Amino acid sequence: MTGEGTPVGRRVVLGMVGLGAVGVVIGARVQSGLNRAVGPVGGRVSGLIPAAGGFRFYSVVDSVRRVDPADYRLTVGGLVEHPRTFRFADLQALPQTRMTDTFHCVTGWTVPDVAWAGVALPDLLDVVGVRPGARGVRFTSFDGAYTETLTLEQARRRDVIVATSMLGGPVSHEHGGPVRMYVAPMYGYKSTKWLGGIDLVPTVKPGYWETRGYDVDAWVGRSNGYTS
Repeated sequence: MTGEGTPVGRRVVLGMVGLGAVGVVIGARVQSGLNRAVGPVGGRVSGLIPAAGGFRFYSVVDSVRRVDPADYRLTVGGLVEHPRTFRFADLQALPQTRMTDTFHCVTGWTVPDVAWAGVALPDLLDVVGVRPGARGVRFTSFDGAYTETLTLEQARRRDVIVATSMLGGPVSHEHGGPVRMYVAPMYGYKSTKWLGGIDLVPTVKPGYWETRGYDVDAWVGRSNGYTS
């Protein structure tokens, strides 16, 4: 069974911004020490890894199984007319949306001009049909721990996509592949990595980090203590 990582809460994560930048410069050993140093205050981060291009990789479990695109399955259910399991090829066969956008992490770092491609979430919802009574969309990760939610109105935005491509190629395992969410107008914790399930739900409930202090509505520059 996959173990859980070192507990860490919102205030500690936000306080790690400067230290995280140091880790990018001087290496993974320092970053590993930082992971061990954070105290048990509510959340969990097991991976905080410096990465090329300005990204840092986060996980809330010790390890996540690798899934080949040929073996990938995305289940879409809940309050839908036509529950369905999509293979990777099924997602690629649907109308594709492409965008280039700045990725914003709530801890303060950003990566500009990230190219994304995949299925706009409203297009996927149209395929399965949304039943009356649905008010939110719940996302689950195949890491076995992570969940997120959006309101149905937020999920209908054209800049919310089920991403099958990133940076001009496949979504790597470290970036949450082979399929992940990208919610462009919100901080990165809303963009579920290692996407395994999407369910239409009657009420929006807090996701993994929101039960540990983050804002449910994670608008960039207008939430989590940030002001534009």
